[in-house]
Amino acid sequence: MSTADGTVTGLDPVGTQADSITKVRRAAWDEPTGLRRVVRYVLLIVITLIVLFPVYTTVLGAFTPSSRVLENRLVPGDVTLDVLRNAWTEGRLGRYIFNSTLVALIVTVVQLLTSMLSGYAFAHLRFPGRKGLFYLFLATLLVPFEATIVVNLDTVQWLGDRSSAFGGLNSLQGLAMPFLATAVGTFLVRQALLDLPKDLIDASRLDGLGHLGFIRRVAMPLLRPTLGALALFSFLTTWNQYLWPRLVISDADQHTVQSGLRLLSRSALDEPNLVMAGTVIAAVPILIALVLFQRQLVRGLTAGAVKG
Repeated sequence: MSTADGTVTGLDPVGTQADSITKVRRAAWDEPTGLRRVVRYVLLIVITLIVLFPVYTTVLGAFTPSSRVLENRLVPGDVTLDVLRNAWTEGRLGRYIFNSTLVALIVTVVQLLTSMLSGYAFAHLRFPGRKGLFYLFLATLLVPFEATIVVNLDTVQWLGDRSSAFGGLNSLQGLAMPFLATAVGTFLVRQALLDLPKDLIDASRLDGLGHLGFIRRVAMPLLRPTLGALALFSFLTTWNQYLWPRLVISDADQHTVQSGLRLLSRSALDEPNLVMAGTVIAAVPILIALVLFQRQLVRGLTAGAVKG
């Protein structure tokens, strides 16, 4: 900064030099050269192979005839679709995938609704004990689901005995009921709403929009990446549930796909590739969901990461 007599003040040559050295070191780490680059890429390739090897062997076994699956070949030989057909029919995967998809969609839609409403309440509504209630809400994340599973079972059974609308045990409603609200979704939506400019809220109030009008017309379109990431997370979490469906469901027609794979593994002890084929079939809806929500997932995870 220059003063009236032309002198320059406020400069810190030591600090400037330290910042330059830090930037050079950071650039060298971000863009390695020579041996460091080779080591980095070799390490990435090794980790990638370790992660993808079980996936590769599962897909390979799903297309290998049962008579040759125990040969442990790493190169595809005879390829057949009969194993996939047998897994689909013997494992009743069509019915179980339908059950899992229905439950996952119900949980996802209701979680988005409850997270949006509760996140807005904690972000923009003023009421006594708001902070304490929010921290108490977040504290539920510290309690593992296994610690509350007995209480959830009793609650689902009690509600089912009071009204058939709640389903109770051996019902798809009972599978979805404990997961209709989540503290993770509330936290994500609240943080995203706090990042919105306050001028938007003031402008919406001047336009006569109430709380629900602001949520529907302003907040939801702007929070689409966050809601997309939350939807994908909710769908995948519900789809991969194993313990809760196993405890709630005993009716053969109400099982989910994870329970169906367990039943298939019991009935096909001499054909391990049937379970591999069932796993491949069960992974197809997950891949479709990832493709559909990939852009929203990336935007939701990187939202707020870049400033300026």
